[in-house]
Amino acid sequence: MNDLSRRTLVAAGLAASTAPAFAAKARLTSVAAPTPWGALPSARQLAWHRRERYAFVHFSINTFTDREWGYGDESPTLFNPTDFRPDQIVAAAKAGGMTGIILTAKHHDGFCLWPTMLTEHCIRNSPYKNGRGDIVREMEQATRRAGLSFGLYLSPWDRNHADYGRPAYIDYYRKQVVELCTRYGELFEFWFDGANGGDGYYGGARETRKIDAPKYYNWPSIIALVHQHQPMACTFDPLGADIRWVGNEDGVAGDPCWPTMPDHPYVQEEGNSGVRGAPLWWPAETDVSIRPGWFYHADEDAKVKSPARLVRLLDESVGRGTNLNLNLPPDRRGQIPAHDVAVLKSFGDAMRATFATDLAQGAVAQASAIRGPAFGAAKVLDGNRDTYWSTPDGVTTPTLTLDLPPGRAFDLIRLREHLPLGVRVTRFAVEADVDGTWRRLATHACIGAQRLIRLPSPIAARRVRLVILEAPVCPAISEIALFRSVAPADVAPPQSNDPTTLSTRGWKVVAATAPGAEALLDGDGSTVWTQPAPTATTPAGVTLDIGGVQTIAGFSLTPWRHPDPDSAPPRGYRVETSRDGTSWAPAGDGEFPNIAYALSTQRIAFAAPVRARYLRLAFPAAAKPVGQLAIADIGAFTR
Repeated sequence: MNDLSRRTLVAAGLAASTAPAFAAKARLTSVAAPTPWGALPSARQLAWHRRERYAFVHFSINTFTDREWGYGDESPTLFNPTDFRPDQIVAAAKAGGMTGIILTAKHHDGFCLWPTMLTEHCIRNSPYKNGRGDIVREMEQATRRAGLSFGLYLSPWDRNHADYGRPAYIDYYRKQVVELCTRYGELFEFWFDGANGGDGYYGGARETRKIDAPKYYNWPSIIALVHQHQPMACTFDPLGADIRWVGNEDGVAGDPCWPTMPDHPYVQEEGNSGVRGAPLWWPAETDVSIRPGWFYHADEDAKVKSPARLVRLLDESVGRGTNLNLNLPPDRRGQIPAHDVAVLKSFGDAMRATFATDLAQGAVAQASAIRGPAFGAAKVLDGNRDTYWSTPDGVTTPTLTLDLPPGRAFDLIRLREHLPLGVRVTRFAVEADVDGTWRRLATHACIGAQRLIRLPSPIAARRVRLVILEAPVCPAISEIALFRSVAPADVAPPQSNDPTTLSTRGWKVVAATAPGAEALLDGDGSTVWTQPAPTATTPAGVTLDIGGVQTIAGFSLTPWRHPDPDSAPPRGYRVETSRDGTSWAPAGDGEFPNIAYALSTQRIAFAAPVRARYLRLAFPAAAKPVGQLAIADIGAFTR
């Protein structure tokens, strides 16, 4: 047989007989992936999408002045936390399931929490650690010890800096950006606030300065500066940034909330819902505070959101494909209050328990069409976001069915698209086979990064199917998961222990321009006094009897925080006081800062405390052009 042995011939024959099968398998497994469609995320945006929820930490001069927006004239000596514990703050965030921390390094008042040499309005001139402290450094190190990611907020507006509104301030601001981007390790996000220009101290020049923000800041150059030093830090929020504002500070994304936007300056209505098929991948971040305000105020100790409300916020943000940025304000000690911690732990425990077991595991996945073995139906069950089910290019409305093991009751469904290929599904439905009958559980637009569908009660289905109702191209679905939700434990709300806040118990409404003003005195932010939007000639107003002559240093007003497009809080106020209800003295007038979008409690101090029994408040206009005025609560304080 010459040089060929029998074994060689047999092996050659086997190879020849199996060659067609190997070739066929190669052809099947080498099917090309779908062509990407529409706008696509960058690498840093993809990493950002996977963070899902993280914490904002507002802590600065405002914590000690009881303000939301400082004027810029505050002395650095006011900043003096009595027991600052960054690890406690980070532990509270981690208990709530947060994946990172974004710290307000500088708010609108211009006070810097790091020992910069660019300004004297900074922590170097505070009593904290005798001027040798660095809150940014301490928070950054605590965040990394806990295994979380770190980000920073740097307000573009600076009500302290003498050159704000002039070219010199931009040079100063860019130097601040570089300091923060080069001193504190890797950042996952760099936050630019949208509040720009207005009244301030400005180095002693008490005046109003207006700017054209896009021209003044030259945002593309500042965003490029961040990325030069922090290539994986997503920037927030102007045109050209990596992520956008969701359009409100209530924690509610639009439904749907597309991650794509037009290539023009931000429009609030577009920002809330996104625009299907628009050319920019500019996904929304949903920001909201666990309390009514962004900074700590003692009179909000009894107004912390409940764990159940945080679950709804998750559904209304992460569940609609955005990231949740939940603000946790430390108190004057420099710690998260105990009640807030308890709420976060209850919420976090419930979410960990809910998502611990994917009840779709063990199911058999079948699809009406598949692109090839590498894109099979089972890819939605493998727990890998980088694999996905897809179909041939011409099949854009397929169905994928999961045959579930028996006894799997679920009430929460999670869907995800493979984002590197774009947002491909326009509309979809989820259906379940219960007792032999197919029921449609939900119909929605947009899956995107994540879609959570919460059912009213658990169902035990034999099969579940995803039906693509509309799509311009074939789908790329990376996950279908099923869960049984675990409700968070109740946390009893504490009573406010702020001795300077007057109790409204016993107060009475003497007069009002619309019925229902008693809701202003019940301390319940969900009950609201409403009336048609006022005008300068027909202002809204209410007169209150506080039950006896007392020393009053100012009043507070809490807006209705429900996202209602036809309602708004008042833009400004006039307030008068009286001892007898007959003779009245003016106590002040002005505008409520940032009330239209922050919807936070406003504390308005009088020029000097007064002795009075009656308060008369007038509201000449709503903060936005809407149909009605809405106010949740009114109160007063003694100092």
